[in-house]
Amino acid sequence: MKKVGLLLGLLFIVPAGCAQEMGARNSPAGVAPALAPGFRSPLFSPLATSALLGNGKIKHVVIIVQENRTPDDLFNGLPGADTVKYAVDSKGDRVNLQPISLTAPYDLDHSHSAFEIEYNGGRLDAFNLEQASRCQHRHDCPAPEDRAFGFVPRSEVRPYFTIAEQYAFADRMFETDQGPSFPAHQYILSGTSTIEEGSLLRASEEPLSARQKFTGGCDSPKGSLVQLIDMSGDENREFFPCFNRPALTDLLEAKSLTWHYYQSLVGAGPWNAPDAIRHIRDSPEYSSDVIEPPSTVLTDVAEGRLSNVAWVTPTAAESDHAGTNQGLGPSWVASVVNAIGESRYWKDTAIFILWDDWGGWYDHVKPPKLDSFELGFRVPLIAVSPYAKKGYISHKQHEFGSILKFVEETFGLGSLGSTDVRSDDLKDCFDFSQKPRRFKPISAPEGAVYFLKQPISTADPDTDF
Repeated sequence: MKKVGLLLGLLFIVPAGCAQEMGARNSPAGVAPALAPGFRSPLFSPLATSALLGNGKIKHVVIIVQENRTPDDLFNGLPGADTVKYAVDSKGDRVNLQPISLTAPYDLDHSHSAFEIEYNGGRLDAFNLEQASRCQHRHDCPAPEDRAFGFVPRSEVRPYFTIAEQYAFADRMFETDQGPSFPAHQYILSGTSTIEEGSLLRASEEPLSARQKFTGGCDSPKGSLVQLIDMSGDENREFFPCFNRPALTDLLEAKSLTWHYYQSLVGAGPWNAPDAIRHIRDSPEYSSDVIEPPSTVLTDVAEGRLSNVAWVTPTAAESDHAGTNQGLGPSWVASVVNAIGESRYWKDTAIFILWDDWGGWYDHVKPPKLDSFELGFRVPLIAVSPYAKKGYISHKQHEFGSILKFVEETFGLGSLGSTDVRSDDLKDCFDFSQKPRRFKPISAPEGAVYFLKQPISTADPDTDF
């Protein structure tokens, strides 16, 4: 795959292509900028010889990405974690968080504008002003002003609690961006959602086709556009959702390491991060390294094909996304963890389980606001490994770039030069001097056999509000 120059960082440079950015709204639909001649950032040193994180004990990193939850919503009451049972609304009234099913029949707004409403200047007291989609079964729904104030009953997500209690849970993992799934998945893959290397314009919302259907990536229908946000917070430009910047996959390939990205359908979609980066989409590796359906990861592990780094995204039914999931997320995640834990890969693998955005649900911890689009609300993160600290709660500040940095330092890749630069590397969640722990299977209602028997899903993975 053709390599590209690496991003020097959103806060450190002024882009040379300002004229192109100013005209981003009028960019021809379906046309992405040609790949510019690359350069090597001083931060990029694939042949670095410094000590590896974990001293070379980790050979595989698996990043399981679920959808749209906060610690207060999904892990409420996890021992040692910072969660609460009540909130304060915009009227100054105390509001108790209510048990709301994982399969609640409505969705909450989690656009960037919804973030700003809920953040409310750092007061976090306007979640009652959150907008929600029409409830499918009115008798199951709280009043509209109470719908964001919920927590999932532990009985519905017991596998998640089991994993978190056995391994390391981070209660200060912040979504790097303040927006929905499309930009979040871009950050998870490349540490930013900029439209091109060196740009200060970032994709901030879900891309829409000309027919106002959610889409995303270089395969999006002609006329598809995604809103952009500038450093002032204005979202008055749009761009075809196909970008020209590096990703973690470039650093892996520079070291002859392997990667796979498992997703529900190959092609356009808000969760299909590689499809939105032009040089990945146009490469020969796209057809071999971007894989559907996600359950293929189970057979790849069983048959000895686990790559050095793998991203695993869900189908709609398995996603935890409010209004569309079928309550299968905990079983789905447990099946992937069990597949790895019971394989030959367990001894040298680190698994990160995270949720891509907050989904509009209440969270009481004020995120550090670094600029007009970073950082967002907390999302859960679990680190699973024979070297993960047992029952550990990390109170250190993390973000999506922390996972990128862990991968970079584990394999000696150098740096992307994006948000990974400022991020920590999650090493507080591990003890690489300890004897590797034996894997204990995670009990769940459904197992690998169930997911392997499911037909390929054609459901829209992200209806969003």
